Amino acid sequence: MIIYSWNVNGYRAVIKKNFREWLAACGGDVIMLQETKAEPEQIPEADREPEAYPFRYWNWSKGKKGYSGTSAFARVQPLAVDYGLPGEAYQGEGRVIRMEYEAFHLLNIYFPNGQMSDERLAFKMGFYDDFLAYAEELRKTKPVVVGGDFNTAHTEIDLKNPRSNAERSGFLPEERAWIDTFISHGYVDSFRMFEPGPHHYSWWSYRFNARKNNAGWRIDYFFVSEELRDRVTRAWIEPDVMGSDHCPIGIELDV
Repeated sequence: MIIYSWNVNGYRAVIKKNFREWLAACGGDVIMLQETKAEPEQIPEADREPEAYPFRYWNWSKGKKGYSGTSAFARVQPLAVDYGLPGEAYQGEGRVIRMEYEAFHLLNIYFPNGQMSDERLAFKMGFYDDFLAYAEELRKTKPVVVGGDFNTAHTEIDLKNPRSNAERSGFLPEERAWIDTFISHGYVDSFRMFEPGPHHYSWWSYRFNARKNNAGWRIDYFFVSEELRDRVTRAWIEPDVMGSDHCPIGIELDV
């Protein structure tokens, strides 16, 4: 099974670029998108319900229009689908879609950004903790696969300029420590199973020719719970795919 994740930074914007062509050629069985930033009526039906993917799921932001949001397109129907984290404090922004398959729970998540304010950073850290508790509950029934924009670079090799960003949300000690905690619970960064080296990024600022100079951050991930480690046959990043300030990432599982 091939699964993709892509923060498209606006679905209406990306479909005007190369998204339709990429979707037709990518070969994915499940496509998970974050930061869709749209309402249903704003998206043409052909793009809201792409023909090649008969099962489509959208989690819209209910508080702010044109904000956050996730979606997923699947060729194979999940056994069950639900939306959001259990905690009421983290409902309403359209950040989570869970799809249950026979072999695993698949979570599409757009984790919050903590750069706006101290309050928003606290929200992000609380979201992280609530998510981990949720994943651990799910894992009692079957393994877990998590894909999405985590909004944190884990280690110094996961961004171009670690020293100058050491006090910026997205690379703060407490954010990085949470990823350490997540890994210590038995979740595996699938990309690092195949590529231990630096200079592999999934997000670039629109400023300063950052993408051209590959001055980026790796903040988009696929994690699998330890039980699935041996089922991961590939994990990759597609930095040459344009259309957003993020690029698609992928994972292939032998299920």
